[in-house]
Amino acid sequence: MSLLVSALAVVVVIIGLIASFAILGAFKLWVQSWVSSAKVPLISIILMPIRKINPSLIVNNYIVARKVGLAINVDMLETHYLAQGNVTRVVNALVEASKANIDLDFKKATAIDLAGRDILDAINTSVNPKVIDVPKAGTKPNIDAVAKDGIQLRVRARVTVRTYLPRLIGGATEETVIARVGEGIVSAIGSAESHKKVLENPDLISKTVLAKQLDAGTAFEILSIDIADVDVGENIGAKLQADQAEADKRVAQARAEERRAMAVAAEQEMRARVVENRAKVVEAEAEIPMAIADAFRKGNLGIMDYYNIRNIQADTQMREGLSPKKDEQT
Repeated sequence: MSLLVSALAVVVVIIGLIASFAILGAFKLWVQSWVSSAKVPLISIILMPIRKINPSLIVNNYIVARKVGLAINVDMLETHYLAQGNVTRVVNALVEASKANIDLDFKKATAIDLAGRDILDAINTSVNPKVIDVPKAGTKPNIDAVAKDGIQLRVRARVTVRTYLPRLIGGATEETVIARVGEGIVSAIGSAESHKKVLENPDLISKTVLAKQLDAGTAFEILSIDIADVDVGENIGAKLQADQAEADKRVAQARAEERRAMAVAAEQEMRARVVENRAKVVEAEAEIPMAIADAFRKGNLGIMDYYNIRNIQADTQMREGLSPKKDEQT
């Protein structure tokens, strides 16, 4: 029995010590808030850990908010904390906005924070506009575009933007701004009659791109577009013409080869016909002796007529033997 009492006494002592430390910590925070003119009820501080709220974080941020004169209370901070929001960044953003006279209330700030946007960075960008490289650093080095005279220009630009808070939730991000500016630069150069005009006055690109209001629907407001560098690239027009000429040449060669093949085929066909006709002649000549014999039997051919035919054949063969060959004539 005595052991049980001793064990209970030890447990009570431990619980008492834990409670004492908790109350002591809460008391320190309460004193801190009281001397900072941002009074937080002691019971609220004690109950915060039970609701899984970090009392130190809430009290410290509440003190900062009260010092600046923000119209927020402890319950608002606790609600945002329980919603998995970043209380510290929201309070710091409200402080920066208050210093810069930017219209931002706690409700809007928490909504932006819970939407996954960095509210503090957004306020800092509103106060101190940032510069975006086009194209983005780490990607391709330049934006390539071709003027109407076929000359390629390689351009790098710097876009100065600041956050536009009303469109921060749901607005397009920095990547969209980069893509739109790049597209605008390509379009502006492509509409130029000569690359020399662009080199003489690069500001034409900036004015043309700015006039398109590329920041519409984005979380940023474009303040300026500055052309950092313009280099002359390849003669794309001449290269395309050379490629087209080469392609036309290959087409012409293919057609000529097709015609040659057709001519060879026609020649072979004519030779085959000549051989065929010669065979018919030989076949017809082979029937002559049979016709002569048949004429003898029927009495249509006399012996003198036969000898005349033989003499004519011999004379013809002699003439052919005396005449020069076709190859010798050529």
